[in-house]
Amino acid sequence: MDITAVMQRGMMGSDYFAELYVAGVLARRGWNLYFPHRDEGFDFMISKIIGNDMVIRPVQVKGKYPESLKTNRAVYGYVGKLSQSHPEMVLAIPYFPVTIKNSHPTCIAYMPASQVRQHVRGCRCEPAEFRDGEPKPRRYYARFFDDQGIELLESKDFSSLKVTKWYRKL
Repeated sequence: MDITAVMQRGMMGSDYFAELYVAGVLARRGWNLYFPHRDEGFDFMISKIIGNDMVIRPVQVKGKYPESLKTNRAVYGYVGKLSQSHPEMVLAIPYFPVTIKNSHPTCIAYMPASQVRQHVRGCRCEPAEFRDGEPKPRRYYARFFDDQGIELLESKDFSSLKVTKWYRKL
């Protein structure tokens, strides 16, 4: 069986791959990473000295892997249970393309706890849309994605950041 078939059947631990991918991106941006001995709760912790302060954030990663038959959706993200939550947590959502040959996410959302809402199935956080076969940041959530999202992790008020309709990319 080739690697593509293995990954399509979920036998390679796609969630673990998503965790390690996000961890690698954050490490390249200067964050220190701490992995638990048991995978119960947060996937890992990150820390970084910003100015004179040590910033510590727990991280949960929930990868999105759309099927080839996925239809357009105005909102797209994570809906389900979180094993842990914390006011300073980061919900990292790497959005992978439909085709498995592109093994890296098309974009990654770094969402603060303030954007995780209660839902019948646990919680929901849907900062993306799915259009024309690929995930894309929703207009007012764009600042939480990729490099801009990582920059927001360094702000003292990250945990309480809100989506604002007047936000413009600088």
